[in-house]
Amino acid sequence: MNPGILYALGAYLSWGLFPLYFRQIAAIPALQIVAHRTLWSLAFVAVVLLVSRNLGWLKDVGAATWRRFALSATLIAVNWLTYVWAVGHGHVIDASLGYFINPLVNVALGFAVLHERPRPVQWLAVGLAAFGVLWLTVAGGRLPWVALVLAVSFGFYGLMRKTAALGAIEGLTLETLILAPLAAAGLIWWSQDGSMAGQTAVDWAWLVGTGPVTAGSLLLFAAGARRLSLATLGLVQYVSPSLQFLLGVFLFKEPMDATRLIAFGFIWGALALYSAEGLWQARRALQVKPI
Repeated sequence: MNPGILYALGAYLSWGLFPLYFRQIAAIPALQIVAHRTLWSLAFVAVVLLVSRNLGWLKDVGAATWRRFALSATLIAVNWLTYVWAVGHGHVIDASLGYFINPLVNVALGFAVLHERPRPVQWLAVGLAAFGVLWLTVAGGRLPWVALVLAVSFGFYGLMRKTAALGAIEGLTLETLILAPLAAAGLIWWSQDGSMAGQTAVDWAWLVGTGPVTAGSLLLFAAGARRLSLATLGLVQYVSPSLQFLLGVFLFKEPMDATRLIAFGFIWGALALYSAEGLWQARRALQVKPI
């Protein structure tokens, strides 16, 4: 078996099981959790870089790269904050919806920003997903903002990282380094105003653990992505939102009425179409032999 499959599965399984982790600290405000997640992720990647003696790249980072990663850091902070809030407030299914539609948001962003030309079947998949979101908004009487914020923020984040010069571990280091002063200032403020007074040693253990689980998942993903084709990686990525969906429905008992089921049906149909077309294109490319 290609070891890339195991690395990618490890990453997407851990992301899919994140609701179980963040539910342990659901009583803590989401903003505080994100501040901890930022600082402990920075501490973890700093240790990894020190052990691997991979710090030379930092002195070569130019002003343009700092500006680019300031934007990507803002996007990932918005994504983290929305996700942690969603898990803590009973919106795990909405979070899964966001990551289900994210690949199709990527297609639309590729067209709008990178001037890529999606194939007709890809456009059909995007249209079906958009109809699913529209159905959920009109029939359900509310905009699925959690799903849209997660999908769009992660879509733009992926776009920024796609065109960035740094690798996964280096990029996360720079992003958390940029966010660290705000995170540290926030934690100092909360410690002085008494809002952290009730947190136990167990709470702190979970909060410290957000660093290794965040960075560890990213390292697994980077290792898998280097060893797998985009088509294979595109299929494995659905493990994460599928697990989140199952946790939301069967463990956390979040409501799943007919309106939401119809919307998910359109989006799952769009993903099936998108994935099948991508596999067909990949297989077709392999069959083309140079003369």
